[in-house]
Amino acid sequence: MTPPHADPALDNFRAIADAIATLFYPHAEVVVHDLRTQKVDYIANNLSKRQIGDDAALEDMLTGDSSERNIGPYEKLNWDGQKIRSLSSVMRDSHGQAMAVLCINLNISLFESAKAALDLFLSPSRLIAQPDSLFRDDWQERINTFLHAWLRERQLSLNLLTRDHKRELVLALHAEGAFKGKSASHYVANVLNMGRATVYKHLKEAKAG
Repeated sequence: MTPPHADPALDNFRAIADAIATLFYPHAEVVVHDLRTQKVDYIANNLSKRQIGDDAALEDMLTGDSSERNIGPYEKLNWDGQKIRSLSSVMRDSHGQAMAVLCINLNISLFESAKAALDLFLSPSRLIAQPDSLFRDDWQERINTFLHAWLRERQLSLNLLTRDHKRELVLALHAEGAFKGKSASHYVANVLNMGRATVYKHLKEAKAG
């Protein structure tokens, strides 16, 4: 909420605070500190339980390096024990005089919890080697491995292959013996998004050559 009798000189900064808080809602709080009064002027999406009119205690900003614009990011702890990552920007008037500080406080606790869960889920220590008894004759696995190595080598993407690329790939797979498995032709046709008749045509060309 805009404070009563608010200084219109800070209106643009309040609008920026609202925009940032809205974009990152509900994880970001944005605070406008008025350096002239050394008071908190505005709070968008209050996470810190501070109030408009609280002391800003930013006197050093008025006497520090005049070229300083952004400070941070730095970390601090919120009242509820959650970790906050903050960045403070010094806002200046048309004469270059520091008049306000815009502080963006991003609650990163949720992201850290999500990262920890993903790290645990994707941990390679939870994997075992492919069992030979299951994968010794896994022709699909061998096709997939060859196909993506072929794509990486040529810096190509599967969904952007041209007709010529697909033909070249079918011939390369044939040379590797990929079509010895049952239903391999049907599988390759599905993966490459082409008709089985076209795959058979290319295989016929390969055998004729």
